[in-house]
Amino acid sequence: MTTHSQLREKICKLNIDLQRYGLVAWTSGNVSERMEDGKSFMIKPSGVMYEELKPSQMIICDLDGNVLEGELAPSSDTQTHAYIYRHMSHVNGVVHTHSNYAAAWAAIHSAIPCALTAMADEFGGEIPLGPFALIGNDEIGKGVVESLTGHRSTAVLMKNHGVFTIGKSATAAVKSAVMCEDVAKTTWIAKTMGTLQIISPADIDKLFDRYQNVYGQPGSTK
Repeated sequence: MTTHSQLREKICKLNIDLQRYGLVAWTSGNVSERMEDGKSFMIKPSGVMYEELKPSQMIICDLDGNVLEGELAPSSDTQTHAYIYRHMSHVNGVVHTHSNYAAAWAAIHSAIPCALTAMADEFGGEIPLGPFALIGNDEIGKGVVESLTGHRSTAVLMKNHGVFTIGKSATAAVKSAVMCEDVAKTTWIAKTMGTLQIISPADIDKLFDRYQNVYGQPGSTK
């Protein structure tokens, strides 16, 4: 059983990891994880520099986004995280970034086509494009849920905004955000060199199945 103290350490570290992987600038971006009770989640505070972030500053909110524990204001994306947790019961981790290359695809209103085996492995196809929505209410969350429901991708590009990723844990959602930016960069570079050569649906299926069910060590987090 994970204690609140252990989870604070984990969520603080994972938020700092966003900066380490070059996915955020200044105080943007956030990581959250659903707590073991299933009825609440932990997220970072709003507007605190990553260099100053401490485990004690992590905020616990209910699934309506109300603060249950914490002295600071929660992330400005709290309502989005809350909506995702309310409507996707299998999701236990959510990440938001404005990473450069993925956000560039979002700025031109384009999904990222599946032209790399790494995309087929991790996302099972293209990374979809979600609708434009303003921050501060449920609209972004609705767009994320609508875009990812029934889709194998764990990442979505929200128009003119950035990336939201989901996972079975916060760690898995951070991995998705890292891989999203990685393939976004490579496909963007490739697009400037010529025409992207899309992998066939049958081969995407085979690659996704192998990576999800065979690759790595038994019980490992992919």
